[in-house]
Amino acid sequence: MDVGGWLRSLGLGQYEALFRASEIDADFLPELTDADLEKLGVPLGHRKRLLRAISGLTAAVTSAPPSASTAATPRDAAERRQLTVMFCDLVGSTALSARFDPEELREEIRAYQNAVSALVARYDGFVAKYMGDGVLAYFGYPRAHEDDAERAVRAGLEIAAAVTSLETRGTERLAVRIGIATGLVVVGDLVGEGSAQEQAVVGETPNLAARLQALAKPGQIVLAGATRRLIGDLFRLRDLGRQTAKGFAEPVEAFVVEDVAVTESRFEAARRRITDLVGRVAESALLRDSLREGWGGAGQIVLLSGEAGIGKSRLAAQLAAEVASEPHTRLRYQCSPYHRDSVLHPFVVQLGRAARLSPEDPATTQLDKLEAILAPARIAETAPLFASLLSIPTGDRYPPLALSAAQQRRLTLAALLDQLEALARQKPVLMLFEDAHWADATSLEVLDLMVERFRALPVLMLITFRPEYEAPWTGLSHVTSIALDRLAPTEVATLAEHVAGRPLPPEVMAQIVTKTDGVPLFVEELTKAVLEGACSSWGRRAGVSTGPCRLSPSPRHCRIHWRRASTGWRRSRRSPRSAPRSAANSPTRCCARSPAVTSRRCARHWCSSKRRNCCSARARRPMRAIPSSMLWSRTPPTRPCSRAGGRSCTVRSLMSCAESSRRSRRPSRNSSPII
Repeated sequence: MDVGGWLRSLGLGQYEALFRASEIDADFLPELTDADLEKLGVPLGHRKRLLRAISGLTAAVTSAPPSASTAATPRDAAERRQLTVMFCDLVGSTALSARFDPEELREEIRAYQNAVSALVARYDGFVAKYMGDGVLAYFGYPRAHEDDAERAVRAGLEIAAAVTSLETRGTERLAVRIGIATGLVVVGDLVGEGSAQEQAVVGETPNLAARLQALAKPGQIVLAGATRRLIGDLFRLRDLGRQTAKGFAEPVEAFVVEDVAVTESRFEAARRRITDLVGRVAESALLRDSLREGWGGAGQIVLLSGEAGIGKSRLAAQLAAEVASEPHTRLRYQCSPYHRDSVLHPFVVQLGRAARLSPEDPATTQLDKLEAILAPARIAETAPLFASLLSIPTGDRYPPLALSAAQQRRLTLAALLDQLEALARQKPVLMLFEDAHWADATSLEVLDLMVERFRALPVLMLITFRPEYEAPWTGLSHVTSIALDRLAPTEVATLAEHVAGRPLPPEVMAQIVTKTDGVPLFVEELTKAVLEGACSSWGRRAGVSTGPCRLSPSPRHCRIHWRRASTGWRRSRRSPRSAPRSAANSPTRCCARSPAVTSRRCARHWCSSKRRNCCSARARRPMRAIPSSMLWSRTPPTRPCSRAGGRSCTVRSLMSCAESSRRSRRPSRNSSPII
């Protein structure tokens, strides 16, 4: 690697001679420390940028060769977790094998696998298995992230582009088909021995990803419905409707990914509906006070810190909504975990969004749009700099920039500050700089300059970040720091009811309060999960849809919802064995899944021993409670129960079916109980 070129790409070309004089080449770069760079006389900001770029180089080098371990080494212990699975298949590999010599084909497949594994590793995924021309990758195992679905889709887009650009021995370009699905699986079992050993995953999610891959056309990425709901509006999608998939009883949702969407905020893009702000009364009041003071001419900086999901972006969105009707200019800069090494990434994205640039526009149109948002007095000076920053060819409109990398960098930063000051002198400015902990070193340097420049301007700059980032501006006279705490239990209950749109049963609310630990994002997501797949034991009472319990970590029992018979368990006089323990101490299955996997009878779908027809086929009228001795029948109904998914109702019940028309006949004294 050319160290000089690498330094110039970081905007640090001034250190090329210093590195050459110190005989620092590519082999020694990974061994450089902060102390080494300090001895060389490199300033703190540049040291941080160099160390971050070096760590990125190290990660890329270690993850480049295809391996079944592109991230952390998985443990040999199975666990149940939500996983996003990506299945990638090379198009036309059979035709390639017919045209190429096996050694040549090996090189082609090797280059394809290298490209896929490197990009999966970049987004912290895990390559689980190579299957000839297919690659199976997990996102969310062994290391889970809050945005694993988004990581999988971004990796898929880059894989499709990278494989297409690979040089081959043939005339046609390579292409891939990719399927992505998200769901609950059991993952972690080590299967096989030696080189054939792999981390097995059990569940329908890998099968669904493989079926979606088969639906994709060359170069396409097809998502499952669950993945689509997780990524929100972060990508431009095309709905394929419900598609028939082999092995699935019902058609599955399918969506084609077209491109990354242009959004102002990750928060708003990931959520289609923003819930009401709960709590945060003191923080909101402090923000409004800072806004009034800042817009009065004494620029204010607010540092808003808090852990992931605590509500930083929600509070910023609330402030923006409160002043939406007032005349002002709103600027929003969004940092990204995927562009930490991209110089001035949040400013580049904001400029492109403000100018409404489109990749399909010709260069002249893009220049016209860029000039329209710049200060008229300095277009000739700033337009070439911003065009270079946005990678827009200037052609003959402007002369080429005859500047060194350091000079161009210094002038570009000055042009950005001048542009922001010109906007502030026209009308008050509300600037939202989100997720500063993901900002690149140059963007942080611009923030340093802004904090000083905005002291006497009508500006409120709100900077959000997580606690691991230490903001260097704390303690300045015009800087206010706000640290967000977790919600109180009463606030959690209020937020959950806002998300549900109705009161929830006390036992469900208690579990939400306990499991979410006061983090608003967890409260919203868990409440939505409960609403989407609520247990029938309370789903009908709460007015929500029924389905498997989403709160229970085990597929066999629901730990939250208990069912007590109206008559209670009692010892049957006709049964030689004692009745089981109290229903208040024994969980029953959610009725939507009970018939398939447990020997207990569902309390809603009990069929009597002598009945020859399905209980739901009987005349509908309320059914009275029956003695417990009727619950010990050996003989199951001969026809399937319509509520049991087409199977016989074999789940032990605590009460008779509510749809039965009459009490069934008592079992004979000779019948023995079934435990």
